[in-house]
Amino acid sequence: MLKRLLLLVLIAVTFKGYAQEQPDYNVENISAILKSRANAVIRNMETTVDMRATENVILNVKKAITVLNKNGEQAAALILFYNKATSIKNVKGTIMDSFGKPTGRFSLSNFLDESAVNDFSLFEDARIKRYIPNVLTYPYTIQYEYEIRFKQNLIIPDWYPTPYSDVSVEKSTYTFICKPDDKIRVKEYNYKGSPEVVKTDKFISRMWQVTNLSAFKREPFAPDPDNYLTYVKIAPEQFTYYGHKGGYSNWQELGKWVYDDLIKTRQTLSPNIIQEMNNLVKGLDSDKEKAKKIYDYVQKKTRYISVQIGIGGFQPFEAAEVHRLSYGDCKALVNYTQSLLKAVGINSLYCVVYGDNNKKSMDPDFASMDQGNHIILCVPLKSDTTWLECTSQDSPFGYLGSFTDDRVVLACTEEGGKLIRTPALTTASSLLRRKAELNLDKDGNVDGKLETDFSGSQYDNYHRIISKPASEQIKLLKEEYDIDNIDFSNLKLVQKKDSNPVTSESLDLTIQKYAPRTNDRIYMVLNAFNKTNSIPEVRNRTLPVYVNRGFTDEDEIVYNLPEGYSVEAKPTDREIKSPFGSYTVKVKIDGKKLIYSRKFVLNNGIYPADKYESFMRFFSDVSSSDNSKVIFKTN
Repeated sequence: MLKRLLLLVLIAVTFKGYAQEQPDYNVENISAILKSRANAVIRNMETTVDMRATENVILNVKKAITVLNKNGEQAAALILFYNKATSIKNVKGTIMDSFGKPTGRFSLSNFLDESAVNDFSLFEDARIKRYIPNVLTYPYTIQYEYEIRFKQNLIIPDWYPTPYSDVSVEKSTYTFICKPDDKIRVKEYNYKGSPEVVKTDKFISRMWQVTNLSAFKREPFAPDPDNYLTYVKIAPEQFTYYGHKGGYSNWQELGKWVYDDLIKTRQTLSPNIIQEMNNLVKGLDSDKEKAKKIYDYVQKKTRYISVQIGIGGFQPFEAAEVHRLSYGDCKALVNYTQSLLKAVGINSLYCVVYGDNNKKSMDPDFASMDQGNHIILCVPLKSDTTWLECTSQDSPFGYLGSFTDDRVVLACTEEGGKLIRTPALTTASSLLRRKAELNLDKDGNVDGKLETDFSGSQYDNYHRIISKPASEQIKLLKEEYDIDNIDFSNLKLVQKKDSNPVTSESLDLTIQKYAPRTNDRIYMVLNAFNKTNSIPEVRNRTLPVYVNRGFTDEDEIVYNLPEGYSVEAKPTDREIKSPFGSYTVKVKIDGKKLIYSRKFVLNNGIYPADKYESFMRFFSDVSSSDNSKVIFKTN
């Protein structure tokens, strides 16, 4: 009897152990290839999206990731967003040591709960659940599982099996489940092969899988990661979002829905406001003059405050409400400006754009609601097309800066969506032109006057400075020039806001001990203000060389030399030409004047990976020349 009882206990324990058997996450099992260049390794990740209904989508994630060192901590953190349309369910996790043995567990109660409101938002209804493992011994593994339920299917989560650089992947899968009659559009980016498809009478399942992806290093001057990372986007043709229903299969239909459901009903203005606008433009001949007058009015009356509430943050405040409150976010201010223009008979286009200093366009072959993060206004006029940044109180009329220039955007109109391109700030127009006349004294000190004009993409170079008090401007300007012992006085920053806007800088300066002395010789770097740095060496480059934005810099410095100075050695004139740009420097002696002239042009463009060495050498040559010295001999 006792033997039989012991046998039953043994069977029960064995069965229990088998039922709870976990994968072996011993760090020793990770291949050397996956450890190479990696700070963390995703051992296994299973992402499942179950679209049970348009208003009921369930995301389930199971993930195990091994953190090899402190630099891999970011990949182990778990950050979950939620709001009234998104709820978090069933979070649980385990911490394991390097042998894969559990050392601790956590649940949703261990997460920090924080507001997702950013520094410039007035209202947001999103919050964050955040968990960061408190582990001091490396390596370790964190395994977790969570479920999120969405009351919408307008935006389906994208799948990125490699979300971070310096992280390798043993295995990652993405499964999307929907009903057989649900129409969806799928686009795979940089994915090799086809998904595994399973069909039944009740559902259709598509599964994508990757294995043994090595970690990749971020490389300087690399293109947008979306150009080379593997990811999958899914967009249902019929959707529900915050109670709004709709459907689209292309950009034309999506733009039509945005206009009809989100914008059209928000543009009502009172008769008094309409009369005010017509009085404002009375006597002006052209639509361009009228549009400028109204844009100036909006800039003086309103200010930008982010408001991310209501229909998921996609629908703007009503125009009349913005008029009353005198503030709004990008979509509210664009909608308001569009409504005021409409009141005086001027048509304009509400445009969705991805705003970032790195240019990013809408994918013309795949329409989806999640490809934009900002709104701007396009005003097609008879003579030209004018673009307006409505969130800025000081942007010139018709000027789009580097945040939104030169990319494909979605214009949402009554006829439907249209993909159009914003104007480009070219290499030639993005000009810095600087002139200085400096006096060099016998002790190596420098003083004089400097004037600089910034235009094109460089117009905003001093954006963080120009609105500050004078004392703060001086402090920030020292950071811009970054020269030891430099001081400024009589600083003037002026912006000319016409069709080709220019920021102008004028100042007096002194630099103590700029040119050091050794016995009877003085050594001075001629390029005082605008040196180009060399760029890192990259062995075995894998990514194309991408120059996001070109520019042109022209510098001229006239040095007035003291009595008793003669030039013993000076840099030779130099000209460099390459596919990446050009560089010219000239040094001229004219009596007691030394004139230094420099022009540096960097072209935007994409170049093959094997051209990086030439690209690096171009920068190295420019940097070397920029740091060259003249040697004076003193009597």
